[in-house]
Amino acid sequence: MTFPDEFRLISYLMRREGQARYPLVASYPQSMTIGQLLSLTDDPQGERLLSLTLDYPPLRGSSWLLAAIARHYQRINDRQIVSFAGADEAIYALYHVLLQPDDHVVVVTPCYQSLESVPLSLCQVSGVALDAARDWALDLDALSAALTPRTRMLVINFPHNPTGALIPLTTLRALVSLCRERGIWLVSDEVYRLTEYDETQRLPPVADLYERGISLNVMSKAYGLPGLRIGWIACQDADLLRRLERAKQYLSVCSAMSSEYLATQALDHQTQIIERVMRLARHNLRLLEQLLERYPQWFDWRRPAAGVLAFPRYLGPDGADAFAARLLGETGVLVIPSTIYHSALTPVAPDHLRIGFGRQDLEQPLAVLDRWLAAQ
Repeated sequence: MTFPDEFRLISYLMRREGQARYPLVASYPQSMTIGQLLSLTDDPQGERLLSLTLDYPPLRGSSWLLAAIARHYQRINDRQIVSFAGADEAIYALYHVLLQPDDHVVVVTPCYQSLESVPLSLCQVSGVALDAARDWALDLDALSAALTPRTRMLVINFPHNPTGALIPLTTLRALVSLCRERGIWLVSDEVYRLTEYDETQRLPPVADLYERGISLNVMSKAYGLPGLRIGWIACQDADLLRRLERAKQYLSVCSAMSSEYLATQALDHQTQIIERVMRLARHNLRLLEQLLERYPQWFDWRRPAAGVLAFPRYLGPDGADAFAARLLGETGVLVIPSTIYHSALTPVAPDHLRIGFGRQDLEQPLAVLDRWLAAQ
C-alpha cells in the first residue's frame, strides 16, 4: 500500500487548534451524548449496552448492524454490506482492491481529498470540475468526454462536499446509464444524504440503482456521530464485497462492539435524529444567511441544497487565504479557505470560504464575525 501526500484539511486544522476560540469548521452536525441517543430507544438506561461483551464483532459487522443498515436501502440486503472504521478506511480499501496501475479513474471535483489522492497513488486519474458559475452544476458532456477505454471507475459526491450542491435524479440516471454501457464502477460518496433541505431532491443510493454502483456512507455526517467511527460500503457485487472483506483483514479488522451497538440504535431511530439535526441546521442556516447578506461587498452567497457547510465566494481584494488568516488572528474565528480543496486534476476556485454551521451555540461566533466585518 502507498500512502498519499499530507491530508491538507487535517493538517490545516491541527496547526490552528490553539488559536481557534470560535471554530466554524465542523463538517458534521451537533453530536449527541450516549444518554441522549439511548433516550430515543426502548432501553433508555442502557442495560443492553452495559451487558455487551467487549469481544471482536464479525469482520463485516455484527448481524444487527448490517440488518439496520440494509433497512435503509431498497435492493441491498445485509449480505451486501461491509462495515468499516469510518469512511476513510472504506475509501482506502475500495481503491486498493479495484484499481491497477493501467486503470483510469474520473473524479468529480472539488472533493474530499481521499477521493482524489488515494487513486492518484495507484493509477491515472482525471477530474471533472463542477461549474461554480452555474451553482456548481455537473457538465455531463465534459464528464462523458473524460472517459477513456481504460476508465474503470467514476467517483461522484452528492450531496456535495463542500458546496452542498445536488444533481437532479435525471442526471444521476444518466450517469448510471453511462457507466453501465461501459462496465464502469460508479462510486458514490453519499455521506450527506438525508440532510437535503428539500426532501423531494433526495437521490436514491447508487447501490440500489446499478449492479456496479457502490454506495459509501458513514455515521458522522448526517447523524452527527463521528465518535462511533462506523462507515460502510453497500454494493450488489458479491466478488467486490469478498475482496473488501479481505482488505479489511489488513486494516482495522473490525470496529468496536459498543460502537456497532450504538450505531444500530441510531440507524433504527433515524427519523428522530435527522429531524433534530435538520431543525438545528435550518435555524443556523438562517442566521448565517442573514449575516452574509448584510455584507454583499464581501460575499457572493449561494444557499446549500444539503448539508451543514456553506461555501460563499469571498469578494475582498486580499483573497480568501489572507482573509481567513486575518480573521483568525484578530478574532479567533476559524474558517477554511477553498485552497484547502486544491486539486491536482482541475482548477479549484481559490476565492471561497468553507463555513460549518451545524453546531449548537452558533450565535456567539457569528456575532464576533459580524462585529469584525462591520469594523472593516
